[in-house]
Amino acid sequence: MFLIGNLVTAFATFSRIPMPRIDYNERNTKYSLCFFPLVGAVIGALMLFVHFLCGLLAIGSVLRAALLLAVPVLVTGGIHLDGYCDTVDALSSFAPREKKLQILKDPNAGAFAVIYCGLWYLLYFGALTELDAAFSVILPGFVLSRSLSALAVVNFRSARENGMGAHEKKSASRTAVNVVMPVFIALSAALMVVISPICGAVGTAAAGLAFLYYRIKSYRTFGGFTGDIAGWFLQISELAVCLSVTAAERIMQL
Repeated sequence: MFLIGNLVTAFATFSRIPMPRIDYNERNTKYSLCFFPLVGAVIGALMLFVHFLCGLLAIGSVLRAALLLAVPVLVTGGIHLDGYCDTVDALSSFAPREKKLQILKDPNAGAFAVIYCGLWYLLYFGALTELDAAFSVILPGFVLSRSLSALAVVNFRSARENGMGAHEKKSASRTAVNVVMPVFIALSAALMVVISPICGAVGTAAAGLAFLYYRIKSYRTFGGFTGDIAGWFLQISELAVCLSVTAAERIMQL
């Protein structure tokens, strides 16, 4: 039963899907990070359903892309996009490291957050309007990005002692996460390749490069990761997968 408590904790923390009330104690949080990728599985399944309905109702590519783009935001409540905006503000400040870390904690959105959030939506929306048969390739990417993120939480250095990222790192079982996440990574990457060998391989490589960039950028700029920077990684990883798969499909069609 304690695994059910950890599952509920994961969805209550990383999504806005209604969950039963449970106590946030060590028993219910130690393995919750192991279930984080399942939030991505729900997003992928809902996006597939929306895509199917749009085809059934003959909805055009523009409205379809808008509806698809709304799914991950509605499921997560925008928690990762919020981290993306805070991190972009900090990165764009060109301030010393300590000042950047302070900016991450600022609840207000700066000009750069608005600009780069708009750019993220524009690029993702444009890519979704162009995807054809390879659309399904990006769906396991939501599991892949969260699996990589969970690995980073337990293995990357924390930029500060307090905060959501540091709390998740302290409460999670590093051994369990390091055992479970490679399985999720292998399964999601394999599914992407099975759906489309070339597009899947390209999308998987894009996620891997985003993860490498996350490691380098977080350490060099902030001295480690935070919850906000983890959210930033999820957004750039999923955008990288979508853009790269779209590009690969278009090149294959030439």
